[in-house]
Amino acid sequence: MLILLMGLWLGIHPGTPCLYAARVFILHSYEPDHVCGQPQHDGVLAALRQAGYSEQENLVIDTYYMDTKQRNYTPELIEHQAQLARKRIQAFSPQVLVTLDDNAFSAVGLGFFKAPFAVVFCGVNGSLQQYHARAPFMDARTCPGHNITGVFEKLHVSDALRVHSRLFSGVHTVLFLLDRSVTGQALKAQITDELALDPPPCAWRLEVVEGWEDYQEQVRRANHDEQVSAIYPAALQLKDARGKVRSAQEILPWTSRVSTKPELALNSTFTRLGLFGGAAVDFYAMGQQAGRMVVRILRGEDPARIAIEDASRYALAFNLKRARGLGLPLPQDVILSADEIVRD
Repeated sequence: MLILLMGLWLGIHPGTPCLYAARVFILHSYEPDHVCGQPQHDGVLAALRQAGYSEQENLVIDTYYMDTKQRNYTPELIEHQAQLARKRIQAFSPQVLVTLDDNAFSAVGLGFFKAPFAVVFCGVNGSLQQYHARAPFMDARTCPGHNITGVFEKLHVSDALRVHSRLFSGVHTVLFLLDRSVTGQALKAQITDELALDPPPCAWRLEVVEGWEDYQEQVRRANHDEQVSAIYPAALQLKDARGKVRSAQEILPWTSRVSTKPELALNSTFTRLGLFGGAAVDFYAMGQQAGRMVVRILRGEDPARIAIEDASRYALAFNLKRARGLGLPLPQDVILSADEIVRD
């Protein structure tokens, strides 16, 4: 019996090749390679590797993509994906379930409240108090008290507006564009709350668009509005008049082609899709932050005592080709200090 227990311990100890490997399940809200989900996934794995966990030695990873942005976006389809995910998770029997973004946490992760394994959420935008009302997983953010903890996606929108205003004089109004999806509603509340708590040095306006065509009209209208200095495109799931769903991979490149105003990027990787950029959420760092929580749990720490955290870091990311196209040259010291630069 003692030998068996030692073997189990060794199996989850970093750097020790053993049959009894740590088991981590990563559940995505969206499709593979999504601009929000994939950086978080990569960050989680990076934190595990840095702590000595390797899929070749002492770690088993399983992943499921719910694809709730492009394909499974209705409540019925999301629930069907949740059922499939729950079965997959239960069959895998993880030590830690990691959920990426709201749909995965809301439809699946929250249902594993009081499960025999830990749940670590990452990239949640929705109100934690509202989630708590559905399942009382959080006695307090500083000490959740149960099996669920994670990283709340602080948007750092005040920082984004502050950085843009410092870079360019005469910034008047930043226009936020959001959709009516569950994530869009959560983003609206976050943006409003963050800007109320930390007022930026410029004006701002928020518009919720009704669909793809309305979004296009809003962007074109902003082009001719002298009060609008920049736009913040946070409408990431739009249905067109024919019922086709447009995702961020289509919405954002279109925006950078048509807009004559610089776009502030919600996610630092959005600059790769053509947006101008600025101070944006670092989704990779947010994944690392959640991954470090996973490591603590694998090493024996009780998730009930691991505080829920805000995403602690924003990244400075710019698309230089877009900056040139807008006639907004960036100072060399800004380029050198940026975390990410897209040149072509």
